[in-house]
Amino acid sequence: MANIIPFKAVRPTRDKVSLVAARAYQSYTLEQRESRLRDNPFSFLHIVNPGYKYDKQISGEARYNLVRNRYLEFKEDAIFVQDDKPCYYVYQITDRDKQVFNGIIAAASAEDYENDVIKKHEDTIEFREIIFKDYLKTVGFNAEPVLLTYPDNEVIAQIVEEVQKDRAEFEFTTTYRDTHLLWKVENDEQLKNIEYEFQQMETIYIADGHHRSASSYLLYKDLKANNQSHKGNESYNFFMAYLIPESDLRIHEYHRLIKDLNGLTKEEFLIQLDMFYRIENRGQTPYKPLNTHHFSMYLDGEFYSLHLRKTGYEIESSLDALDTQILYKTILEPILGINDLRNDERIGYINGKKDIVSMKNSIDNGNFRVGFGMLPVSIEEMKTIADDGLKMPPKSTFIEPKLRSGVTIYEF
Repeated sequence: MANIIPFKAVRPTRDKVSLVAARAYQSYTLEQRESRLRDNPFSFLHIVNPGYKYDKQISGEARYNLVRNRYLEFKEDAIFVQDDKPCYYVYQITDRDKQVFNGIIAAASAEDYENDVIKKHEDTIEFREIIFKDYLKTVGFNAEPVLLTYPDNEVIAQIVEEVQKDRAEFEFTTTYRDTHLLWKVENDEQLKNIEYEFQQMETIYIADGHHRSASSYLLYKDLKANNQSHKGNESYNFFMAYLIPESDLRIHEYHRLIKDLNGLTKEEFLIQLDMFYRIENRGQTPYKPLNTHHFSMYLDGEFYSLHLRKTGYEIESSLDALDTQILYKTILEPILGINDLRNDERIGYINGKKDIVSMKNSIDNGNFRVGFGMLPVSIEEMKTIADDGLKMPPKSTFIEPKLRSGVTIYEF
Protein backbone atom coordinates (compact mmCIF):
# COMPACT_ATOMS: atom_id res chain seq x y z
CA MET A 1 0.00 0.00 0.00
CA ALA A 2 1.24 3.47 -0.88
CA ASN A 3 1.56 6.00 1.93
CA ILE A 4 0.83 9.33 0.25
CA ILE A 5 0.00 12.03 2.77
CA PRO A 6 -0.93 15.75 2.85
CA PHE A 7 1.58 18.29 4.14
CA LYS A 8 1.89 21.97 5.03
CA ALA A 9 3.42 23.46 1.92
CA VAL A 10 5.50 26.61 1.93
CA ARG A 11 4.27 28.60 -1.06
CA PRO A 12 4.79 31.98 -2.72
CA THR A 13 2.06 34.52 -2.18
CA ARG A 14 -0.54 34.70 -4.92
CA ASP A 15 0.82 37.98 -6.31
CA LYS A 16 4.39 36.68 -6.63
CA VAL A 17 4.07 33.03 -7.67
CA SER A 18 4.57 33.76 -11.38
CA LEU A 19 7.77 35.63 -10.52
CA VAL A 20 9.09 32.97 -8.13
CA ALA A 21 8.43 29.85 -10.24
CA ALA A 22 11.49 28.69 -12.18
CA ARG A 23 12.53 25.86 -14.46
CA ALA A 24 15.36 23.55 -13.48
CA TYR A 25 18.54 25.63 -13.17
CA GLN A 26 20.41 23.66 -15.86
CA SER A 27 17.66 24.21 -18.44
CA TYR A 28 18.49 27.92 -18.77
CA THR A 29 21.21 29.24 -21.00
CA LEU A 30 23.79 31.48 -19.33
CA GLU A 31 22.15 34.53 -20.92
CA GLN A 32 18.69 33.48 -19.72
CA ARG A 33 19.93 32.97 -16.16
CA GLU A 34 21.67 36.33 -16.15
CA SER A 35 18.53 38.06 -17.39
CA ARG A 36 16.27 36.49 -14.77
CA LEU A 37 18.70 37.05 -11.93
CA ARG A 38 19.28 40.66 -12.96
CA ASP A 39 15.67 41.65 -13.64
CA ASN A 40 13.60 39.50 -11.27
CA PRO A 41 14.46 39.74 -7.56
CA PHE A 42 11.76 37.18 -6.71
CA SER A 43 12.98 34.36 -8.96
CA PHE A 44 13.68 31.05 -7.23
CA LEU A 45 16.97 31.15 -9.14
CA HIS A 46 18.24 33.60 -6.50
CA ILE A 47 17.86 30.85 -3.91
CA VAL A 48 19.61 28.09 -5.87
CA ASN A 49 22.31 30.46 -7.19
CA PRO A 50 23.18 32.46 -4.06
CA GLY A 51 26.61 33.43 -5.36
CA TYR A 52 25.00 35.89 -7.79
CA LYS A 53 24.63 38.35 -4.93
CA TYR A 54 28.42 38.41 -4.53
CA ASP A 55 29.26 38.03 -8.24
CA LYS A 56 31.08 34.82 -7.35
CA GLN A 57 30.75 31.13 -8.14
CA ILE A 58 30.29 29.24 -4.88
CA SER A 59 30.16 25.46 -4.52
CA GLY A 60 29.99 22.71 -1.94
CA GLU A 61 28.95 23.21 1.66
CA ALA A 62 29.39 26.98 1.42
CA ARG A 63 26.84 27.13 -1.38
CA TYR A 64 24.40 24.88 0.48
CA ASN A 65 24.49 27.18 3.50
CA LEU A 66 23.91 30.24 1.35
CA VAL A 67 20.98 28.51 -0.37
CA ARG A 68 19.52 27.96 3.08
CA ASN A 69 20.09 31.64 3.94
CA ARG A 70 18.45 32.90 0.75
CA TYR A 71 15.47 30.62 1.38
CA LEU A 72 15.06 31.92 4.93
CA GLU A 73 15.26 35.48 3.62
CA PHE A 74 12.38 34.77 1.21
CA LYS A 75 10.37 33.52 4.20
CA GLU A 76 11.33 36.49 6.36
CA ASP A 77 10.26 38.85 3.58
CA ALA A 78 6.90 37.02 3.32
CA ILE A 79 7.56 36.03 -0.27
CA PHE A 80 6.98 32.49 1.02
CA VAL A 81 4.32 31.59 3.58
CA GLN A 82 3.39 28.20 5.03
CA ASP A 83 -0.12 26.74 5.09
CA ASP A 84 -1.70 26.30 8.51
CA LYS A 85 -2.83 22.69 8.04
CA PRO A 86 -1.71 19.70 5.97
CA CYS A 87 -3.23 19.76 2.49
CA TYR A 88 -3.10 17.97 -0.80
CA TYR A 89 -2.59 20.29 -3.75
CA VAL A 90 -4.36 19.69 -7.04
CA TYR A 91 -2.06 20.97 -9.75
CA GLN A 92 -2.96 21.41 -13.40
CA ILE A 93 -0.60 22.22 -16.25
CA THR A 94 -1.80 23.06 -19.75
CA ASP A 95 1.10 23.25 -22.17
CA ARG A 96 1.38 25.28 -25.35
CA ASP A 97 0.08 22.29 -27.33
CA LYS A 98 -3.08 22.30 -25.17
CA GLN A 99 -2.12 19.03 -23.49
CA VAL A 100 -3.63 19.05 -19.99
CA PHE A 101 -2.03 17.34 -16.98
CA ASN A 102 -3.94 16.96 -13.73
CA GLY A 103 -2.24 15.67 -10.61
CA ILE A 104 -1.84 15.95 -6.86
CA ILE A 105 1.17 17.32 -5.01
CA ALA A 106 1.69 15.36 -1.80
CA ALA A 107 4.33 13.79 0.44
CA ALA A 108 5.50 10.31 -0.60
CA SER A 109 7.08 7.80 1.77
CA ALA A 110 10.81 7.07 1.74
CA GLU A 111 9.97 3.71 3.30
CA ASP A 112 7.77 2.94 0.30
CA TYR A 113 10.78 3.74 -1.88
CA GLU A 114 12.88 1.33 0.20
CA ASN A 115 10.26 -1.44 0.05
CA ASP A 116 9.68 -1.10 -3.69
CA VAL A 117 6.11 0.14 -3.35
CA ILE A 118 7.49 3.11 -5.27
CA LYS A 119 9.20 1.41 -8.20
CA LYS A 120 12.11 2.62 -10.29
CA HIS A 121 12.99 2.02 -13.93
CA GLU A 122 16.19 4.03 -14.33
CA ASP A 123 19.70 3.68 -12.93
CA THR A 124 21.14 6.48 -10.82
CA ILE A 125 24.72 7.63 -10.30
CA GLU A 126 25.87 7.13 -6.72
CA PHE A 127 28.00 10.24 -6.35
CA ARG A 128 25.14 12.43 -7.62
CA GLU A 129 22.80 10.83 -5.07
CA ILE A 130 25.24 11.59 -2.25
CA ILE A 131 25.91 15.17 -3.38
CA PHE A 132 22.21 15.96 -3.54
CA LYS A 133 21.56 14.18 -0.24
CA ASP A 134 24.15 16.43 1.42
CA TYR A 135 22.53 19.43 -0.23
CA LEU A 136 19.08 18.46 1.08
CA LYS A 137 20.48 17.86 4.56
CA THR A 138 21.79 21.42 4.70
CA VAL A 139 18.99 23.35 2.98
CA GLY A 140 16.16 21.41 4.65
CA PHE A 141 13.60 21.45 1.85
CA ASN A 142 12.37 19.94 -1.44
CA ALA A 143 11.48 22.61 -4.01
CA GLU A 144 10.69 20.44 -7.05
CA PRO A 145 8.50 17.37 -6.68
CA VAL A 146 9.41 13.94 -7.99
CA LEU A 147 6.98 12.91 -10.75
CA LEU A 148 5.11 9.71 -9.81
CA THR A 149 2.39 7.95 -11.76
CA TYR A 150 -0.42 5.70 -10.58
CA PRO A 151 -3.22 3.64 -12.20
CA ASP A 152 -6.21 5.78 -13.16
CA ASN A 153 -8.53 6.02 -10.18
CA GLU A 154 -12.15 7.14 -10.48
CA VAL A 155 -12.50 8.35 -6.89
CA ILE A 156 -9.39 10.54 -7.07
CA ALA A 157 -10.44 11.84 -10.49
CA GLN A 158 -13.84 12.84 -9.11
CA ILE A 159 -12.27 14.67 -6.18
CA VAL A 160 -9.90 16.51 -8.50
CA GLU A 161 -12.80 17.52 -10.72
CA GLU A 162 -14.82 18.73 -7.73
CA VAL A 163 -11.92 20.75 -6.31
CA GLN A 164 -11.32 22.41 -9.67
CA LYS A 165 -14.81 23.93 -9.65
CA ASP A 166 -13.56 26.53 -7.18
CA ARG A 167 -11.24 29.40 -7.92
CA ALA A 168 -7.60 28.29 -8.04
CA GLU A 169 -5.17 29.50 -5.39
CA PHE A 170 -2.62 30.10 -8.14
CA GLU A 171 -3.03 30.75 -11.85
CA PHE A 172 -0.12 31.89 -13.98
CA THR A 173 1.29 31.45 -17.48
CA THR A 174 4.99 31.10 -18.18
CA THR A 175 7.00 32.57 -21.02
CA TYR A 176 6.88 29.04 -22.48
CA ARG A 177 3.09 29.56 -22.68
CA ASP A 178 2.36 26.82 -20.16
CA THR A 179 -0.52 27.65 -17.83
CA HIS A 180 -0.30 26.47 -14.20
CA LEU A 181 -3.15 26.28 -11.70
CA LEU A 182 -3.11 25.10 -8.09
CA TRP A 183 -5.97 24.34 -5.69
CA LYS A 184 -5.70 23.46 -2.00
CA VAL A 185 -7.50 20.33 -0.82
CA GLU A 186 -8.28 20.94 2.84
CA ASN A 187 -11.73 19.38 3.24
CA ASP A 188 -11.34 16.59 5.83
CA GLU A 189 -13.44 14.07 3.92
CA GLN A 190 -11.60 14.70 0.66
CA LEU A 191 -8.25 14.44 2.44
CA LYS A 192 -9.26 11.13 4.01
CA ASN A 193 -10.60 9.72 0.72
CA ILE A 194 -7.49 10.62 -1.27
CA GLU A 195 -5.19 9.08 1.32
CA TYR A 196 -7.34 5.94 1.45
CA GLU A 197 -7.37 5.50 -2.34
CA PHE A 198 -3.57 5.67 -2.49
CA GLN A 199 -3.36 3.17 0.38
CA GLN A 200 -5.21 0.66 -1.82
CA MET A 201 -2.51 0.85 -4.50
CA GLU A 202 0.14 -1.85 -4.30
CA THR A 203 2.52 0.01 -6.55
CA ILE A 204 3.18 3.46 -7.95
CA TYR A 205 6.01 4.31 -10.33
CA ILE A 206 8.67 6.97 -10.60
CA ALA A 207 8.20 8.67 -13.94
CA ASP A 208 10.83 11.39 -13.54
CA GLY A 209 13.15 12.32 -10.68
CA HIS A 210 15.07 9.14 -9.88
CA HIS A 211 18.06 11.00 -8.44
CA ARG A 212 15.89 13.30 -6.33
CA SER A 213 13.96 10.39 -4.86
CA ALA A 214 17.13 8.35 -4.27
CA SER A 215 18.76 11.30 -2.49
CA SER A 216 15.67 11.82 -0.32
CA TYR A 217 15.83 8.16 0.60
CA LEU A 218 19.50 8.45 1.59
CA LEU A 219 18.65 11.48 3.71
CA TYR A 220 15.87 9.52 5.41
CA LYS A 221 18.33 6.73 6.25
CA ASP A 222 20.88 9.18 7.66
CA LEU A 223 18.45 11.11 9.82
CA LYS A 224 16.69 7.98 11.00
CA ALA A 225 19.99 6.40 12.07
CA ASN A 226 20.93 9.52 14.02
CA ASN A 227 17.58 9.94 15.76
CA GLN A 228 17.34 7.70 18.81
CA SER A 229 13.67 8.65 19.26
CA HIS A 230 12.72 7.98 15.62
CA LYS A 231 8.97 7.32 15.32
CA GLY A 232 8.38 7.15 11.58
CA ASN A 233 6.17 10.20 11.25
CA GLU A 234 8.96 12.79 11.13
CA SER A 235 8.99 15.01 8.05
CA TYR A 236 12.27 13.43 6.82
CA ASN A 237 10.36 10.16 6.32
CA PHE A 238 8.74 11.72 3.23
CA PHE A 239 9.62 13.67 0.11
CA MET A 240 7.52 15.88 -2.15
CA ALA A 241 5.90 14.26 -5.19
CA TYR A 242 3.54 15.20 -7.99
CA LEU A 243 1.30 12.22 -8.70
CA ILE A 244 -0.55 11.98 -11.99
CA PRO A 245 -2.68 9.16 -13.44
CA GLU A 246 -1.03 6.98 -16.06
CA SER A 247 -3.38 8.26 -18.77
CA ASP A 248 -2.01 11.80 -18.28
CA LEU A 249 1.65 10.82 -18.55
CA ARG A 250 3.38 11.66 -21.82
CA ILE A 251 6.56 9.78 -22.77
CA HIS A 252 8.81 10.87 -25.62
CA GLU A 253 11.94 9.21 -26.94
CA TYR A 254 15.48 10.56 -27.05
CA HIS A 255 17.38 10.61 -30.33
CA ARG A 256 20.98 9.41 -30.06
CA LEU A 257 23.72 11.32 -31.89
CA ILE A 258 27.31 10.07 -32.22
CA LYS A 259 30.31 12.22 -33.13
CA ASP A 260 32.19 9.66 -35.24
CA LEU A 261 32.02 6.15 -36.71
CA ASN A 262 34.68 4.73 -34.38
CA GLY A 263 37.35 4.68 -37.09
CA LEU A 264 35.12 2.97 -39.67
CA THR A 265 34.39 4.19 -43.16
CA LYS A 266 30.74 4.67 -44.05
CA GLU A 267 30.77 1.45 -46.08
CA GLU A 268 32.42 -0.57 -43.29
CA PHE A 269 29.90 0.79 -40.81
CA LEU A 270 26.92 -0.17 -43.01
CA ILE A 271 28.31 -3.67 -43.54
CA GLN A 272 28.55 -4.19 -39.77
CA LEU A 273 24.99 -2.87 -39.34
CA ASP A 274 23.81 -5.46 -41.86
CA MET A 275 24.61 -8.20 -39.34
CA PHE A 276 21.66 -7.10 -37.21
CA TYR A 277 19.43 -5.02 -39.48
CA ARG A 278 17.67 -4.89 -42.79
CA ILE A 279 18.78 -1.52 -44.13
CA GLU A 280 16.94 0.67 -46.63
CA ASN A 281 18.18 4.03 -47.91
CA ARG A 282 15.28 6.52 -47.67
CA GLY A 283 17.16 9.41 -49.26
CA GLN A 284 16.52 12.92 -48.01
CA THR A 285 12.95 12.26 -46.89
CA PRO A 286 12.78 12.32 -43.08
CA TYR A 287 11.95 8.84 -41.79
CA LYS A 288 10.37 8.03 -38.45
CA PRO A 289 9.80 4.38 -37.47
CA LEU A 290 6.25 3.11 -37.05
CA ASN A 291 6.97 -0.10 -35.12
CA THR A 292 9.09 -1.24 -32.22
CA HIS A 293 12.51 -2.71 -33.12
CA HIS A 294 12.60 -0.33 -36.10
CA PHE A 295 14.98 2.63 -36.09
CA SER A 296 15.70 5.67 -38.20
CA MET A 297 19.28 6.62 -38.99
CA TYR A 298 20.67 9.80 -40.52
CA LEU A 299 24.13 9.63 -42.07
CA ASP A 300 25.89 11.74 -44.71
CA GLY A 301 22.78 13.68 -45.70
CA GLU A 302 20.50 10.65 -46.06
CA PHE A 303 17.92 8.86 -43.94
CA TYR A 304 17.91 5.09 -43.50
CA SER A 305 15.40 2.68 -42.01
CA LEU A 306 16.84 -0.09 -39.84
CA HIS A 307 14.64 -3.12 -39.12
CA LEU A 308 15.99 -5.54 -36.54
CA ARG A 309 16.52 -9.01 -38.01
CA LYS A 310 14.67 -11.87 -36.33
CA THR A 311 17.93 -13.75 -35.93
CA GLY A 312 21.16 -12.55 -34.38
CA TYR A 313 19.71 -10.80 -31.33
CA GLU A 314 18.18 -12.74 -28.45
CA ILE A 315 15.36 -11.33 -26.33
CA GLU A 316 15.40 -12.99 -22.93
CA SER A 317 13.97 -10.24 -20.70
CA SER A 318 11.79 -7.16 -20.80
CA LEU A 319 14.95 -5.07 -20.92
CA ASP A 320 16.28 -6.97 -23.94
CA ALA A 321 13.07 -6.07 -25.80
CA LEU A 322 13.43 -2.34 -25.15
CA ASP A 323 14.45 -0.35 -28.23
CA THR A 324 17.00 1.78 -26.37
CA GLN A 325 18.67 -1.40 -25.09
CA ILE A 326 18.58 -3.01 -28.54
CA LEU A 327 20.24 0.04 -30.09
CA TYR A 328 22.89 -0.01 -27.37
CA LYS A 329 23.66 -3.75 -27.60
CA THR A 330 23.66 -3.98 -31.41
CA ILE A 331 25.14 -0.65 -32.56
CA LEU A 332 26.35 1.79 -29.94
CA GLU A 333 28.48 -0.60 -27.90
CA PRO A 334 29.79 -3.26 -30.35
CA ILE A 335 30.19 -1.12 -33.48
CA LEU A 336 30.60 2.48 -32.33
CA GLY A 337 32.43 1.72 -29.08
CA ILE A 338 30.06 3.64 -26.79
CA ASN A 339 30.30 1.80 -23.47
CA ASP A 340 29.28 4.50 -20.98
CA LEU A 341 26.02 6.08 -22.10
CA ARG A 342 26.09 8.64 -19.30
CA ASN A 343 29.62 9.94 -19.54
CA ASP A 344 31.02 9.23 -23.02
CA GLU A 345 31.53 12.62 -24.67
CA ARG A 346 31.03 11.12 -28.13
CA ILE A 347 27.28 10.68 -27.59
CA GLY A 348 24.60 13.35 -27.40
CA TYR A 349 20.83 13.33 -26.98
CA ILE A 350 17.90 15.31 -28.37
CA ASN A 351 14.50 14.72 -26.84
CA GLY A 352 11.90 13.35 -29.23
CA LYS A 353 9.45 16.17 -28.63
CA LYS A 354 11.64 17.95 -31.15
CA ASP A 355 11.11 16.42 -34.58
CA ILE A 356 13.60 14.26 -36.45
CA VAL A 357 14.75 17.31 -38.43
CA SER A 358 16.43 18.62 -35.26
CA MET A 359 18.65 15.55 -35.32
CA LYS A 360 19.34 16.10 -39.02
CA ASN A 361 20.30 19.75 -38.49
CA SER A 362 22.71 18.92 -35.69
CA ILE A 363 24.49 16.41 -37.93
CA ASP A 364 24.45 18.67 -41.00
CA ASN A 365 26.04 21.41 -38.89
CA GLY A 366 28.99 19.11 -38.20
CA ASN A 367 28.37 18.59 -34.50
CA PHE A 368 27.78 14.85 -34.97
CA ARG A 369 28.33 12.22 -37.66
CA VAL A 370 25.37 9.86 -37.31
CA GLY A 371 22.03 9.90 -35.50
CA PHE A 372 19.39 7.35 -34.51
CA GLY A 373 15.69 7.72 -33.77
CA MET A 374 13.07 5.28 -32.45
CA LEU A 375 9.59 5.08 -31.02
CA PRO A 376 9.04 6.26 -27.45
CA VAL A 377 8.92 3.76 -24.60
CA SER A 378 5.34 2.88 -23.66
CA ILE A 379 3.98 3.15 -20.13
CA GLU A 380 3.51 -0.64 -20.17
CA GLU A 381 7.18 -1.20 -21.05
CA MET A 382 8.27 1.21 -18.32
CA LYS A 383 6.13 -0.53 -15.70
CA THR A 384 7.18 -4.03 -16.76
CA ILE A 385 10.86 -3.17 -16.50
CA ALA A 386 10.29 -1.63 -13.06
CA ASP A 387 8.25 -4.67 -11.95
CA ASP A 388 11.04 -6.98 -13.12
CA GLY A 389 13.58 -5.03 -11.07
CA LEU A 390 15.49 -3.98 -14.19
CA LYS A 391 16.80 -0.57 -15.24
CA MET A 392 16.56 1.14 -18.61
CA PRO A 393 19.60 2.67 -20.29
CA PRO A 394 19.98 6.37 -19.47
CA LYS A 395 17.99 8.82 -21.58
CA SER A 396 15.39 6.23 -22.51
CA THR A 397 12.49 8.55 -21.75
CA PHE A 398 11.71 12.25 -21.94
CA ILE A 399 8.64 12.55 -19.76
CA GLU A 400 6.04 15.28 -19.41
CA PRO A 401 4.81 17.21 -17.57
CA LYS A 402 7.87 19.22 -16.58
CA LEU A 403 7.43 21.00 -13.28
CA ARG A 404 8.51 24.39 -11.95
CA SER A 405 10.60 24.83 -8.81
CA GLY A 406 9.40 26.95 -5.94
CA VAL A 407 5.64 26.69 -6.42
CA THR A 408 5.27 24.34 -3.45
CA ILE A 409 8.05 23.56 -0.97
CA TYR A 410 8.28 20.65 1.45
CA GLU A 411 10.32 21.24 4.60
CA PHE A 412 11.96 18.56 6.74
